[in-house]
Amino acid sequence: MTSGYKDATPEEEYTHSPFIRKQGNIYKPNNKEMDNDSFNEKTLQDVHTKEIDLVNRDPKHLNDEVVKVDFEDVIAEPAGTYSFDGVWKASFTTFTVTKYWCYRLLTALVGIPLALVWGIFFAILSFIHIWAVVPCVKSYLIEIHCVSRVYSICVHTFCDPLFEAMGKCFSSVRVTTTKVV
Repeated sequence: MTSGYKDATPEEEYTHSPFIRKQGNIYKPNNKEMDNDSFNEKTLQDVHTKEIDLVNRDPKHLNDEVVKVDFEDVIAEPAGTYSFDGVWKASFTTFTVTKYWCYRLLTALVGIPLALVWGIFFAILSFIHIWAVVPCVKSYLIEIHCVSRVYSICVHTFCDPLFEAMGKCFSSVRVTTTKVV
């Protein structure tokens, strides 16, 4: 009954769902218990819901140096060649508002379909990694183990004595350098 739930122990048996949520709240799995007297079990975290931050939408700083383009990064007037102050202010406002609303419109139209595509893509990638790549690598490591033992035996049998003998021969060689004027 506890498969897929975090922090579950095998001896815990639940007659009901261990996840307690307030109605309609799908983003906060760690809500307070509705009635502390009626539920004594440990409330577990649902691994399929996650609290999202609507203020800081780039917590891992993926786009710090990539897409941060402001008006000053695109349009700049050098000293001595200034336009009218009203034109500069209107240009700034036009650029900023256009960029803001075009981005919002594009995300509204294309964001959800792309989120679906990327979700499917990374699900397929995870599936291939879990069910194909890791078993192939594990199989390769198991199969290569016997080859590595044979290789190790060959090296210890043939190469070790040869290089040990060469080392003993060359260990008595003394090299001296003299400077001739």
